[in-house]
Amino acid sequence: MGAESPDIARVAEVVRGGFGGKRLLVIGDLMLDRYLWGDVSRISPEAPVPVLRYDREARRAGGAGNVALNIAGLGLNVAVAGFAGADASRDELVEILAAADIDVTGIVSLNDRPTITKTRIITGHQHVLRVDAEELDPIGSAHMARLLANSKTLLTDKINGIVLSDYAKGALNIDVCQAIIDAARDQGIPVFVDPKGSDYSRYRNATALTPNLAELQLATGIGGRDVDALIEAGRKLVGELGIEYLVLTRGADGMTLITQDATEHCAAVAREVFDVTGAGDTVIATLAAAHIAGLAWREILHVANLAAGIVVGKVGTVAIDQSSLLQSIHETSHGLMDSVYTLEELGGLVQEWRSRGEKIVFTNGCFDILHAGHVTYLQKAAQEGNRLIVALNTDRSVRELKGSSRPVTAEGDRACVIAALAAVDAVVFFDESTPLNVIEALRPDVLVKGGDYTRDQVVGATEVESWGGRVVLVPLVEGRSTSKLIKKIVG
Repeated sequence: MGAESPDIARVAEVVRGGFGGKRLLVIGDLMLDRYLWGDVSRISPEAPVPVLRYDREARRAGGAGNVALNIAGLGLNVAVAGFAGADASRDELVEILAAADIDVTGIVSLNDRPTITKTRIITGHQHVLRVDAEELDPIGSAHMARLLANSKTLLTDKINGIVLSDYAKGALNIDVCQAIIDAARDQGIPVFVDPKGSDYSRYRNATALTPNLAELQLATGIGGRDVDALIEAGRKLVGELGIEYLVLTRGADGMTLITQDATEHCAAVAREVFDVTGAGDTVIATLAAAHIAGLAWREILHVANLAAGIVVGKVGTVAIDQSSLLQSIHETSHGLMDSVYTLEELGGLVQEWRSRGEKIVFTNGCFDILHAGHVTYLQKAAQEGNRLIVALNTDRSVRELKGSSRPVTAEGDRACVIAALAAVDAVVFFDESTPLNVIEALRPDVLVKGGDYTRDQVVGATEVESWGGRVVLVPLVEGRSTSKLIKKIVG
């Protein structure tokens, strides 16, 4: 594999589109994470231990539940299967998952054990103590059979990929893993595994594994700091187990993709690390989402690295979301996507511009194959105020308006080209047939359209004029149009 740079525009396009809205099934060890925050200012007179003055409490889904929340936060449809006790903690866990529109029908409730619960006591960014509530005895075969049956039922519901989230708590024994992997392979469904333990044979024939350094050292017996030897051992493991890819997560050193034929490394994005809890969940979730969305591996590693960098900068188990991931893509794009924003991001920027007394100009369109007519039009639009915002139709919206053969240029590339023009200050996408929602959210001072429109045909004209704005129709350059260019190219 070469050292090509990731296609940032393509990555942003996929993230913005919710990874195609695909559906993933997460199977594994479910947990409830509880957090007790407070201040420590003295030592107990009863024993040499800190006294925490309680301030607040939070409950979050952990383990496989956190993987599911990460996937849902990225905009995908997700179902989860695993075990929980028949107790109040289970009810809290299900409530958290259901609130994110996660399908919880695959969860098996057990009367003979509690829901796995980890309670962390924290002051500032410092963990003081963790208290675990769990049953360590093996889960009975009848319960395992129910989990497998639930999982196979969910597999028939248009699943595009499966994540096995193994925390070594008993849900993913070799029988369950192999039955799921075999069923998935029969249907052409990829299986992504966040592994645990020293024996990876239970994951035989999976699509990808994502161990960290310590986990791969345990599985291969390669200790110390010889990363090259560890990578070679990982490559041998790939061949022995029939795995397509092994992604070694290396913390501050990034990620390394290992196949039988090649190795590819992706450096980490420098971040201040507060808490690595849940970082592995974010990596497997983002990697699986990116893979089934069709990104190349260099893009997959890049976006997974960015996602992990976001969550380690927060305290506790925190799931990734589209907005923060897009922001990170913008921040690290070296100028390629600097002026492409989500509507939420752009709303804040517009407020900042207005606070400086600047006039906001708005226009919209497909801008499929950029030509001189487009450039001249945008230059004239920019002259109507201080800041020009261009709202671009998404690819889906273009197809709806112009047919299945359009757009010729994908939305990410269109955004990069438009954003690079000196006249343009910001680009935002809209997926509806008209940009009215964007216009109402941003409330521009000037609304610009081409001279081929009349004022009555301009979407948003009435709204803009209602808050004191104005509508401007800019004359078009004769003989310049995307349709004519396409016709000429096709011949």
